[in-house]
Amino acid sequence: MRKWLIALLVMVSSVEFVNGQNGARRDSITSCFMFAGDYALYIPGADLADRIGLHSGAGLSVHYKSRGAWLFSANWKYLFGDQLRERGVLDSISTSNGFVIDKEGKMADIRMFPRGFNLYFSAGKIFTSILSPNPNSGPFISAGVGYMRHKIRIYDNGGRTPQLQGDYLKGYDRLTSGLMINQFVGYWFMSKSRFINFYAGFEFNQAFTAGRRSWNYDLMRADTSKRTELQYGIRVGWNILLNRTGNQQYYMY
Repeated sequence: MRKWLIALLVMVSSVEFVNGQNGARRDSITSCFMFAGDYALYIPGADLADRIGLHSGAGLSVHYKSRGAWLFSANWKYLFGDQLRERGVLDSISTSNGFVIDKEGKMADIRMFPRGFNLYFSAGKIFTSILSPNPNSGPFISAGVGYMRHKIRIYDNGGRTPQLQGDYLKGYDRLTSGLMINQFVGYWFMSKSRFINFYAGFEFNQAFTAGRRSWNYDLMRADTSKRTELQYGIRVGWNILLNRTGNQQYYMY
């Protein structure tokens, strides 16, 4: 990962250097709003690892960068994957062989996937004096607080299983939510040309959650036990500048 980051920085810096060959290039410290799309790949930890495996997050963010290289963000990320580890979710309606029977007396085609989202607000700092090709780029750290929510999406292929339709699904989907704390360590880059703007690094989430359903059919009771759920991942994003305002301090290259 470190070698890839260094190679990417060298490539981007080369592009910026070529763009500035016609003369001295002035680059101002910039304050701006940005709209971003990003992707993360997460490894689960603690209680979350008992329910799901490796999963992804795709999201949208709105950032504000100040002239002092402070960054304030609102972030939303949709969580999805196909590795469900939790067992016994449909035991109460399954045969001794583990099959669910539909209304036609056939084995139902039931598929289950983890789904959810993270919503959080964060603040961070760009260290523009370290490994920085311009005064708007550099190593970046941030921390935030927000909300995590996830459940098991149960898909009845063909829709022939009445016990898994409508409100009955709520008794099986393990809806869980709670407070989340976020940290990010990575690199932030903004080009002079305004067209190459990205960030990449490592993200860590800790959520303190509980089950939210009033009844779980397989347990024959509500499951409101407290949970600690962790996510460790690599996150990359691309920024689109919505406006850009430079101050009167210029840097010559």
